[in-house]
Amino acid sequence: MATGTFLPVLTAVEKASIRERQPLPERYLGLSDEEMDVRIAAARATLGDRLVILGHHYQRDEVIRFADYTGDSFKLSREVARHPGAEFIIFCGVHFMAESADVLALPHQRVILPDLAAGCSMADMAAPDDLETCWAELEALGVAGRVVPVTYINSAAAIKAFVGERGGTVCTSSNAAAVLAWAWARGEKILFLPDQHLGRNTAYAMGVPLDQMAVWDPLQVNGGLTEEAIDRARLLLWKGHCSVHVRFSVPQIKMMRERHPGLRVIVHPEVPFDVMQAADLAGSTEFILKTVRESPPGSIWAVGTEVHLVHRLAAEVAPSRTVHSLDELGCLCSTMFRVSPNHLLWILEGLVEGEVYNQVSVPDAQKHWTRVALDRMLAIT
Repeated sequence: MATGTFLPVLTAVEKASIRERQPLPERYLGLSDEEMDVRIAAARATLGDRLVILGHHYQRDEVIRFADYTGDSFKLSREVARHPGAEFIIFCGVHFMAESADVLALPHQRVILPDLAAGCSMADMAAPDDLETCWAELEALGVAGRVVPVTYINSAAAIKAFVGERGGTVCTSSNAAAVLAWAWARGEKILFLPDQHLGRNTAYAMGVPLDQMAVWDPLQVNGGLTEEAIDRARLLLWKGHCSVHVRFSVPQIKMMRERHPGLRVIVHPEVPFDVMQAADLAGSTEFILKTVRESPPGSIWAVGTEVHLVHRLAAEVAPSRTVHSLDELGCLCSTMFRVSPNHLLWILEGLVEGEVYNQVSVPDAQKHWTRVALDRMLAIT
């Protein structure tokens, strides 16, 4: 086991305050791709089975190629269990993903985020103090007892813990419908956060009319809603969204259909409602990948999700199938893009030298209730 000084562990609260990109040591700037490849390979060989690198689908190509596993956030977090002997889990993703991995990791495992500036704008739209205010307002209105809170996995550990402590659970884009059904079996209403579009699209597909949904704006008293609107709503949607997926539009779909006769459109359910209705299919990143890969030869697709995933998928299935990005200007996740090969190299060589940079650690109290919320989800699915 490496010896040396381990840098202080950052709590979720401390990490949340860090948004500017940290400066890398001078020696890690201006390196050629070839040199980084050689040095990353050497560091990985030295660390061996003590290390696992996880890469989210939305990572840039220069980083994802070094990952031992690729996938969506929860799939990757669960890969930690496959390697109980690993000491270090490097999560090439964003804050909330590293937090989930830390919650599911064993006590001796350290989870590392290569760049602490890699956050998620959607997750940041649900702040713990805003959720506490929301719940207090629901209690004051006499409504909280009829509400089951559900949070998308794209949320901070503090949000997951809050939900778990109040009888709620977590969902992914793959199992959102099953989770909503579970929650409605336990309460009259659901508070769904932080992505309003996933909640709306999922509930509508389950047969819930739009007039039984209401958007809760955390910046306004009582979410900006009347008591009548709150009482009528079966689904209270937190006013949050994914900055990538809200860029897709119905005019884009129309234009792509005109340019490519026979084209099918598949989108992620974080897109706005009208885009969801105009598409042919919708589903999680794993669903999108599976659907396109298994489509008949000659199929033409327009895919509405992050551009790195789209480009890799297009290269993988060509020439038998054609894949276009629904947004031709490219919809990349700027926060995912922050993780660079330079940061990965810095982290790896630090581990070789016995230093752990950027360890992500969820406080014990939050870890307990976050695990409760995640375990409830696993029991549902």
